[in-house]
Amino acid sequence: MLVCVGYCEDGGSERYNAAVCVSGDGILGRHRKVHLPAGEVAAYTAGDRFAAFDTPVGRLGMLIDYDKTFPESARSLALDGAEILACLSAWPTSITNRAPRLAQDRQAKLFDLYDQARAAENQVVLASSNQTGAMGGMRFLGQAKVVGPGGDILARTWSKAGLAVAELDVAAEIDRARRVLRHLDERRPAAYREHPS
Repeated sequence: MLVCVGYCEDGGSERYNAAVCVSGDGILGRHRKVHLPAGEVAAYTAGDRFAAFDTPVGRLGMLIDYDKTFPESARSLALDGAEILACLSAWPTSITNRAPRLAQDRQAKLFDLYDQARAAENQVVLASSNQTGAMGGMRFLGQAKVVGPGGDILARTWSKAGLAVAELDVAAEIDRARRVLRHLDERRPAAYREHPS
């Protein structure tokens, strides 16, 4: 069994919103959140890389929360050989435009959209977790899920706390998704214009 968990990493004079992936054999990989939304910039230092690592269930890469908003994050991990993306989040409902029902919430829709898009565009399996309940004025979405490499949600918790469980052969599912169209191999990097920061 693998477990990916988020924590606040003490980096001496800096703090990071971080995640670690462990098994009974110890630490398999780490990630420091790269993309910090406005509310986190004052509390954390941004990480500076996305790197996949080998695990007993396949090559895995981690994203934390806002990282999944940026297609380049998941693409970087897929290009590094990740077959599984573990996305750990504390993603709240919309703070500025509250919806009367969770199904109508803009942030709930984006959370699902990003999970499905990142899996489908990279043809990988994505396991997404999210905090539930409320803290202060924020209400968290839940919506943990497992998404297949075609973008299909294979298991989900909706807004309840719990586990989204799906049994699948990761390599076989990826092979099936890439049988005809192989997104990573069919990219045309020379045509993608780099814009200065």
